[in-house]
Amino acid sequence: MTDRSKTRKIFVGGVAMGGGESVKIQSMTTTKTADVEKTLGQIGALFTAGCEIVRVAVADEADAAAMKTLAAKSPLPIVADIHFSPALAVAAIENGASKVRINPGNIGGEKEIKLVADCIKAHKIPVRVGANTGSIESSFLARYGRSAEALVESALYNVGILEKLGVEDIAISVKASSVPLTVNAYLLLANRCNYPLHLGVTEAGTTEAGIVKSAVGIGSLLLRGLGDTIRVSLTDDPVQEVYAAENILRACGLKEEYVEVISCPTCGRCEWDGMALAREVTEFVKPYKKKAKIAVMGCVVNGPGEAKDADLGIAGGKGGCLLFKKGEPFKKVSLAEARTAFFEELKGLLE
Repeated sequence: MTDRSKTRKIFVGGVAMGGGESVKIQSMTTTKTADVEKTLGQIGALFTAGCEIVRVAVADEADAAAMKTLAAKSPLPIVADIHFSPALAVAAIENGASKVRINPGNIGGEKEIKLVADCIKAHKIPVRVGANTGSIESSFLARYGRSAEALVESALYNVGILEKLGVEDIAISVKASSVPLTVNAYLLLANRCNYPLHLGVTEAGTTEAGIVKSAVGIGSLLLRGLGDTIRVSLTDDPVQEVYAAENILRACGLKEEYVEVISCPTCGRCEWDGMALAREVTEFVKPYKKKAKIAVMGCVVNGPGEAKDADLGIAGGKGGCLLFKKGEPFKKVSLAEARTAFFEELKGLLE
């Protein structure tokens, strides 16, 4: 287990990251950044979902110019994602980016990298150096192949360039689409530096597969004490990335102020539609930032006993349902009354 508090602390706008701070959730907009109205709309939806830092692509001058309005109106600090152009990096920073994501290896030569580094220092913002399996320098590929070692050496090489130019507030990521490769790379990296780590599995895929890969990769690192900020990369609405990231942090015990819904998978003993109620309850409790545990159980076998620590629960039985609190039954209701009775208790508990 690694001590997360031993990484350096940096600030992305007003959001503290690293140094034992809570693990921050990031996502990235999918709109054209220059379309300010749509981009702000998506940022607002991400903010409402629980996102704490948002990244936008800066692909041209129009995107860089839009940063001024976005930075002024966004409820979240904005990270400008830039490749190949030192001029765009400088413009994005001067227009209010709270952080930039670059790879010095594709920004240009020493003169161009210094230009960006000087701007980063002048505006006192952090930078993320991101290495992935598509951006490894050829010299490291020749030496290590497509491996965790190559990813880490590439990332630290590019970090070293910025360090020589006096940049100190740095976060690092070493991502691959392979979960084992990603995990091994972060484990190696954590032993080589104390910069805050941005965790993620890149190109994880569409929703179902992407969530599974991200949960396994990011979750296994978080449980080892690694990671200061995370992004779940999905080919989907980015709001789904935030929901998935929240669930990963909750499963790892890193977020407690939420309503946890537990439910059994049901079996042939189940004589009521507990699955439908479990889904409805899960959606209902999403907005509540309160520590509570709710149980929707198929039958008395998986009822009060297995959900003894639930603040409120329901279990189906022949001809009716049993409501219980902390494992203690307090009301029996018919199947027809079950949903209404349970939601009355649930609203009373949460509101």
